[in-house]
Amino acid sequence: MPTALLAASACGSPGSGAAHTAAGQAAAAVARPDPRPSGAAFAHPGVLVDKAQLTAVRRHVERKEEPWWSAYEEMRASKYASLAYRAKPYKVVVCPPDTRPGKGCVEEREDAIAAYTQALLWNITGDKKHAEKATEIMDAWSDKVTDHTEGNAGLQTAWAAVSWAKAAELMQYTYNDWADGKELEFQRMLRDVYLPEVENGSADYNGNWDLLMADATMSIGVHLNDKAVFDKAVHHFRTRVPAYFYLSSDGRLPVRPAGSDIDTPAKLEKYWFGQTTFKDGLAQETCRNFKHASYSLAATSQMAETAWHQGLDLWGEVKDRLAAAFELHSKYQLGAPAPAWLCGGKVERDMGPDTEVGLAHLHGRLKMKLPETRKLTREERPEGTDNLFVAWETLTNAVAA
Repeated sequence: MPTALLAASACGSPGSGAAHTAAGQAAAAVARPDPRPSGAAFAHPGVLVDKAQLTAVRRHVERKEEPWWSAYEEMRASKYASLAYRAKPYKVVVCPPDTRPGKGCVEEREDAIAAYTQALLWNITGDKKHAEKATEIMDAWSDKVTDHTEGNAGLQTAWAAVSWAKAAELMQYTYNDWADGKELEFQRMLRDVYLPEVENGSADYNGNWDLLMADATMSIGVHLNDKAVFDKAVHHFRTRVPAYFYLSSDGRLPVRPAGSDIDTPAKLEKYWFGQTTFKDGLAQETCRNFKHASYSLAATSQMAETAWHQGLDLWGEVKDRLAAAFELHSKYQLGAPAPAWLCGGKVERDMGPDTEVGLAHLHGRLKMKLPETRKLTREERPEGTDNLFVAWETLTNAVAA
């Protein structure tokens, strides 16, 4: 068992800033002062999962408690958990936005998830072979990758960076035998190859891009102990989340994405895939499909949870907005007929494994009532991986639902 995790620590506590009401969230997004002390050290590991959660996971697995045991068994049976797994690094990852074949796109995402999977296995089992495999995969990429190109470069980089940062946090702070030079090389890779692609977001694209880029930026900022990068992601969170998930307190129309040219009712209608009636919980991509709205629920939840571990309560700023979004999408994902006002009565029910982190905080910590989300989560457990950027969150974040 990793010596760094023998003792449990208290769950990350929220910062001292009071939560905003739903009505004030959008207006206060930029001006609200950061309650995280400017000189405060980052907590590690602290990207999505902290020491207390890792300790709890080990105990659940040791006792074969559900739903964690089934989630662990699913992870252990996946290809990502194999000690025979071999990384396939590319110097330049080429990801076109169309039907042209890419180079390294799937391999990069899968290798990043594999590194995180092996890091989790090391922390749960104490088997050093998994630690060695995790760092082997990470070293293979930091030794080689230099760039991401083509139209999907930003999204691809964000997907991979989220998993890389989670893996790096676990390995740097729970494993003593990752060579210092290799740790630094991996950090340089995150700063020089990944961060430039994601830190400025993508204001005019569909919002899942922007939210995933912010998630990646925050994760990298924590791992690099870079407050400026972290703060940039926080600002992005505060401006983009209210522009993606609608609440009636926003007014008749949704909040405009900051920095975009989507500045007229006609442009907003087109941006929201033809939707003209706005009700609590609707997402910018709901009428595109639930899959992309679900990506955004996951990215928003991951950012809020990472910030929570760092003493900043972003959850409190968006809890009503997120709860409404989880409930709306869960209700129709479960099969409720879509009313005529919603996407013309036709919705694409293809949510991914994206509800555990939000449910754990909103229902588990805050005791908010989310009956539809609880029902969907119970039916979908164990939530595994989307093979993009979400992995094993029933194992790491589940609460009794």
